[in-house]
Amino acid sequence: MKRNDRSRHFRTMLAHAGRPPRSEHGFVNAPLHRGSTVLFPSVAMREAYRGKALDQALVYGAQGGPTHHALEDVVAAIEGGTRSQIVSTGVAAVTTALFAYLRSGDHCLMPDGVYGPTRRFCETIARDMGIETTYYRPGLDASGVERLMTPRTRVIFAESPASHTMEMQDVSMLAGVAHGHGARLILDNTWGLHFFQPFEHGVDCSVQAATKYIAGHSDVMLGAITVATDADWERVRRAALVLGHYASPDDCWLALRGARTLAIRLETHMRSGLAVAAWLRDRPEIAAVLHPGLPGAPGHDLWRRDFTGACGLFTVAFGASFGPAEVDAFADALELFGIGASWGGFESLVLPTSASITRTAGALPHPGVLCRFHVGLEDPLDLIADLEQALARISSATRSAGHEGA
Repeated sequence: MKRNDRSRHFRTMLAHAGRPPRSEHGFVNAPLHRGSTVLFPSVAMREAYRGKALDQALVYGAQGGPTHHALEDVVAAIEGGTRSQIVSTGVAAVTTALFAYLRSGDHCLMPDGVYGPTRRFCETIARDMGIETTYYRPGLDASGVERLMTPRTRVIFAESPASHTMEMQDVSMLAGVAHGHGARLILDNTWGLHFFQPFEHGVDCSVQAATKYIAGHSDVMLGAITVATDADWERVRRAALVLGHYASPDDCWLALRGARTLAIRLETHMRSGLAVAAWLRDRPEIAAVLHPGLPGAPGHDLWRRDFTGACGLFTVAFGASFGPAEVDAFADALELFGIGASWGGFESLVLPTSASITRTAGALPHPGVLCRFHVGLEDPLDLIADLEQALARISSATRSAGHEGA
């Protein structure tokens, strides 16, 4: 399939993108290429290839090889971009993109609900380099964002929805503000994946943790940076090469295999996630369900306007009678939901998350202890039964504690 071919549907593209040419002995899947040294028949040819490093020429293993490039073509097609750079982790994708556009003395706007490691980078290495970060409330309108822009602002960063609080952002509006000030818009599109096409909304650079849905089996660590223009590609590719970022070709091969089933997996994650979220919304123990794809939930109007679907990740806010200890006990009581970070794999996960959230531009938008769920590929009826027994157990314990204290 040709790069940037938009004429075919998502499932068809995933089945054919990044596939080897017929010269690869007719095998369906791309072969796994491992290697460091690349040999050339002459010094002149090696020198000619060295000048094409930004074009993914095969010069040295650290610059990537055929397995990397096949996955990069698939990821670019998923997001509607032209080029993609694979790196070792989602955090590496975020930091490489920021390094590509920010220099000492520059200013960056970062949403207050951003992924924790992204904030940590801003508060450590970026700050030490003389890069200033201002955190903004994700719900700010254009005038509010405008007031935070400075002559030194080079990047607006967005994450929609936020990976813990599920706050949605008007990405098209942010793109307009950024471009009006000569800045770039970088989006963490891990939740949106394919359901949000970033470059149709003015995004300059999209980052993803390919660890999650693209790989899909909780056994790979990868990140991806995707762009739509040659100018942005040169900045991102150069930053990745200079920083020495590299991803295992074995992991890239596994992600390629995972990508073939991505469309049908996402459909199941979405349907099951919405079913579980709707069930939780009717529970008396739950104060709010934060799932943008759920009608009536915060951010649903933006989701309906800009997205074509949803993944299996969402958050709930427990009621006032459930403190951190009770929510931890609830998570411990679950049998089908593993307790762990990450998401996007075949398995369901739960993670009490309030303690790990930092806010500096205002309070959390919802009271109550937050608990994040990833709904996997299990039958949603079994997941709901598991949630019901865990809620019953913790509710009974809470009532008993109340009687003892009366």
